[in-house]
Amino acid sequence: MSIDIDTARKVAHLARIRVPEDHLPELAQELSSILTFMEQLNEVDVEGVEPMTSVTPMRLKRRVDEVTDGGYPEKILKNAPDAREGFFAVPKVVE
Repeated sequence: MSIDIDTARKVAHLARIRVPEDHLPELAQELSSILTFMEQLNEVDVEGVEPMTSVTPMRLKRRVDEVTDGGYPEKILKNAPDAREGFFAVPKVVE
């Protein structure tokens, strides 16, 4: 798959990366190389291969799931930039 300069410009804009106009052809080439490699990976037969989270077998440490009373919301909310009615207040992100 080939990425053109307009697509590279759009990707840079969406990623909030300032890329000078004269560097866009190089970025387009790099993105095209990445997509070509991903297409090669899609051709690999992975039938019967178990998904893995690490190249070495390891088990994460586990802790006992204990319920605590909490009981000190004032201390926790004291560090919040904005707290209302005993909760963290966050800015609206969805219109």
